Amino acid sequence: MNMPIVTIKGCSTVRPCEETWTGTMALSEWDQTGCLTHVTTIFFYRPPNTWLSAPSAIVDTLKLSLSRALVPFYPLAGRLQWIGNGRLQIQCNAVGARFIEAECASSLDDLAGDSYLSYQPSNLFPSVDYSLPIQEVPLFLVQLTTFKCGGIGIGIANSHAVVDGAGAFYFISEWARLARGKPLHAAPFLDRSVFRAGQPPLPTPPPSLDDYPQYKNFPLLLDQPNNSEERKKKTTKAILRITKSQMEHLRKMANDKPMARGFSRYETICGHMWRTACKARGLKKEQTTSLIIVIDSRSRIRPQLPREYFGTATFDVIVQSVVGDLLSKPLGFAASKVREAIEKVTNEYVRSGIELLKNQNDLTKFQDIHKDGPPFYGNPNLEIVSWLSLPIHGFDFGWGKEEHMGLGSHVSDGNSLLLPSFEEDGSILVSLCLQEVHMIAFKKHFYEDIKEMCEYI
Repeated sequence: MNMPIVTIKGCSTVRPCEETWTGTMALSEWDQTGCLTHVTTIFFYRPPNTWLSAPSAIVDTLKLSLSRALVPFYPLAGRLQWIGNGRLQIQCNAVGARFIEAECASSLDDLAGDSYLSYQPSNLFPSVDYSLPIQEVPLFLVQLTTFKCGGIGIGIANSHAVVDGAGAFYFISEWARLARGKPLHAAPFLDRSVFRAGQPPLPTPPPSLDDYPQYKNFPLLLDQPNNSEERKKKTTKAILRITKSQMEHLRKMANDKPMARGFSRYETICGHMWRTACKARGLKKEQTTSLIIVIDSRSRIRPQLPREYFGTATFDVIVQSVVGDLLSKPLGFAASKVREAIEKVTNEYVRSGIELLKNQNDLTKFQDIHKDGPPFYGNPNLEIVSWLSLPIHGFDFGWGKEEHMGLGSHVSDGNSLLLPSFEEDGSILVSLCLQEVHMIAFKKHFYEDIKEMCEYI
């Protein structure tokens, strides 16, 4: 896709419309590790018959409703602050969110393509200047882009140090309700004390890093001392679709042996993608490979967190195997490895992981912004993030629901994302980034293996 011509027309700050609590908010260890940058999405809307009349009405509606949303969600109007030893806190100071207005010389048809989901050029998203001191970087940014066809795109960037994907989509949903003149559906749960945020380590022996492989180095390709060469290789992106029927066939193949509880679609598709990546990359049978999956602890910690918990409750869990075992054994073996890792995440495991991080002198090495660059989830490994259970569709700001959704383009080899189809037909969309030399083979094995399973069944 060619980079469209986008002109920035204005930039302003949106602050909470009412006085909010001010002070420092402690962050949990989950907030302060992993991705500390911004996650980007964009929602496209065509001009309906009931489009707001005045050109400024859309801007005014979005800014006014955002200022109202930032009252209960006041941490998003604050700024991060380093407090030493690679640790952060939020300065809740109502400095505000960044709002950018832009115009694009292209039409929505030039960008959207044939599917609901696609990767979009970076200039349709708010630009975040990470060269600034962290206390000057907005935690929430919006870019409203008007297209020549009259449609609009609402590009969003939210800090992952403040809120995870579930919390971000929950905020967007509440913001949209306020824009339509509706009251807040549910107030955010801001209490991070369940994760012992800001508290010292317990006076007990700390857990071992061996029990948390996500904090250790991932496997390297055989005969390679590091992943520096793999990081340099050119990547490409693709979006694949698995129909409801194909998913049912995959699950039947994974559940070919009697068991008390069959493998879920998530466990099954993770196993299928992991095996497919090994085939596409032509990995040797003795190669060790890791699958990195992301678990939401809201329902796993005790007491359980409400769905409205506004913070980071997710963390990586590592599944590991030898390629020879993955490919010589049936799909159910790979799915069982995924289940084994998921079931390990109990209340005790989550709390023990918190204590492990609290006992670290410095958290820098556990953050994606450390000097060696972010973790490399690529060859011979794979990362799968799931948005299958998140409310990622249907954000109506007063002019109807979005027609199309776009993803940010800042991904690297081995990153993948599972999403529900916009048509709500039971299909699953797989957003994937791989090295260019492996993508064609991945698509081939991905669908051919499903076809073979269908014929076998």
